[in-house]
Amino acid sequence: MGPTDAVAEATLVTLNDIEAAADRIGDLVLRTPLVQLPHPQSPDRILHCKAECLQPTGAFKLRGAYNTIAQVLDQARANGIVAQSSGNHARAVAWLARRLSLRAVIVMPDAAPPTKIDAVRELGADVEVVPSALRDVRAHELAAEHGYVHVPPYDDPRIIAGQGTVGLEIVQQLPEVSTVLVPISGGGLISGIATAVKALKPETRVIGVEPELAADAAQSLREGRRISWDPQLTYRTVADGLRTPAIGVHPWAHVQRYVDDIVTVTEDQILAAMRHLALAGRLVAEPSGAVAAAAWLHNIAGAENDGGAVAAVVSGGSVDPALLAAVLQPAS
Repeated sequence: MGPTDAVAEATLVTLNDIEAAADRIGDLVLRTPLVQLPHPQSPDRILHCKAECLQPTGAFKLRGAYNTIAQVLDQARANGIVAQSSGNHARAVAWLARRLSLRAVIVMPDAAPPTKIDAVRELGADVEVVPSALRDVRAHELAAEHGYVHVPPYDDPRIIAGQGTVGLEIVQQLPEVSTVLVPISGGGLISGIATAVKALKPETRVIGVEPELAADAAQSLREGRRISWDPQLTYRTVADGLRTPAIGVHPWAHVQRYVDDIVTVTEDQILAAMRHLALAGRLVAEPSGAVAAAAWLHNIAGAENDGGAVAAVVSGGSVDPALLAAVLQPAS
């Protein structure tokens, strides 16, 4: 099957799907605030940061994981669940499994930060660490061998609908929003957000942001086809949550339909955004969670030119303490 055939088979979620997900997950998922972040060179310019780093598990992934598990809860209770993730999705699935009394097996790549692996184990999930290239393969093997319910990290309409509740909330909290900046990796988050935003405010721009060292999605959008990067390339970036080598089939269909552009940021720009978010916004962001703010801080996305309200998703805050301490050190 070629990329065109795959996209043809992808299922597009709707605003109704996202609204149903919002009702389904509201008992455990936080409706996160929009935190105002002033620009360091122009304090009157404000970025409205959707603080998903404040979720109980430290990232937006809780939304899609819960929306998926809630729809197969009986089967999950009978057979257990399996998921693959470098950290935030893993933590969300493990946290939900603990709350819902489910057995969880999480496949994590050996390049995942030790703090994220430890956090998943501390929640009671069984963790299997594998080479990065085998992460997805092993999860599917375990599901086939043991009958576990698979909770994918991004390439599933239920995941996309759950993540879309972020976009629903942004429009409700900031009706005048003109641009929404969203981190992009596997594409589940931006797919759901773009679907919600374009349904409610078609004129609002939705722009993806990813590291230039893992820019497969930006290249895919430019060339009009799904492109995969070698994991050895994507794993160079400090943004460990954005190292997925290719956007998913279902997300790609949504990106083609709804996303206006995808831009890239450098490693230094990501770290500078982490520092500014912490010092000026009082938000702890991991590198992956800081990329959208980085695009705004460095005037990369063009949002500074439209004069409207700009929102950026701070997607996660599960940062290694040593990295955070280094980022916060004054420049010498």
